[in-house]
Amino acid sequence: MTGPLPLVFEAPRRGKPPRHLADLSAEDRAAVAAELGEPAFRLKQVANHYFGRLERDPSTMTDLPAASRGRIVETLLPALLTPVRTMEADKGTTRKTLWRLFDGALVESVLMRYPDRATVCVSSQAGCGMACPFCATGQGGLERNMSTAEIVDQVVDAAGAMARGEIPGGVGRLSNVVFMGMGEPLANYRAVMGAVRRMVAPAPDGLGLSARNITVSTVGLVPRINQLATEGIPVTLALSLHAPDDELRSELVPINTRWTVHEAVEAAWNYARTTKRRVSIEYAMMRDINDQAWRADLLADVLQAYGDWGWVHVNLIPLNPTPGSKWTASRREDEREFVRRLEARGIPTTVRDTRGRDIDGACGQLAAAE
Repeated sequence: MTGPLPLVFEAPRRGKPPRHLADLSAEDRAAVAAELGEPAFRLKQVANHYFGRLERDPSTMTDLPAASRGRIVETLLPALLTPVRTMEADKGTTRKTLWRLFDGALVESVLMRYPDRATVCVSSQAGCGMACPFCATGQGGLERNMSTAEIVDQVVDAAGAMARGEIPGGVGRLSNVVFMGMGEPLANYRAVMGAVRRMVAPAPDGLGLSARNITVSTVGLVPRINQLATEGIPVTLALSLHAPDDELRSELVPINTRWTVHEAVEAAWNYARTTKRRVSIEYAMMRDINDQAWRADLLADVLQAYGDWGWVHVNLIPLNPTPGSKWTASRREDEREFVRRLEARGIPTTVRDTRGRDIDGACGQLAAAE
């Protein structure tokens, strides 16, 4: 690999997004209530509208005093995400939204409805600094970190769309959140964990989602994986590995020159051991690059070096096309052989559904282009 390593924990400094209810702790809410000259229960009322009823429109908040309703809502629920464009696929059950943030930065989220669940894929950064060459987001570079509230607002929007029956299939409930949109979530650790806490807290303090239905993906920021294991919030960890050997992985995932395959996998194993949660190993299948049968055997060796007690699951991802990319998806026969070899070693393996590929909404395709 040539060029400097990406900045892992730092993003360009820009103006802060407006303060939002989702950014506030319980102590912060009390201070803001005093600032507004309102009783503390007013903030609980607003929180119940936002988190409990998934409402942002002041006109629906009739339990707030009419004289101060606009001021309260403007202070606590400023507009963070402005929709620029929405695209649909899979007969409307996959919906990708391009959002403009307060400073003009662009991000994308994808809502996917399945027969048994509804999942929103959210962004945690505008752009990404990890520079993985096969990923459209990584090729655009990092613009800035997103705030806790900017992340949460993507989830509230998706949950509201499900609750209002806007997605084909009728009224439903958002069940899953995956941090697999734009950005490296663990490079924006504080905001991401703040968002996770809002997601799992019961209404009116949060959305009441199960931590087990929240997946946090990372390319392998080892110190942050270790920190995540101490949080006491059993989210699912997904490690984007993409190669079982350091030589290839350093080309595909540049941060591997800082933390090697074995260091990343060991941190993932430690997370599984600590939380008792099975880790997902993400592996984008690239034709004649990382899909050889011997690499499947090597991947099995790497994973089983930490035991075969079912701590891991491999999720193979057919590579999704991106403009100008030299990388292409694996042949089906190579993909099948890769699966066969892993399963023969007792490693649970699935091939990911490529939802949203035709609207550039699948894994690795989010580029936030107008």
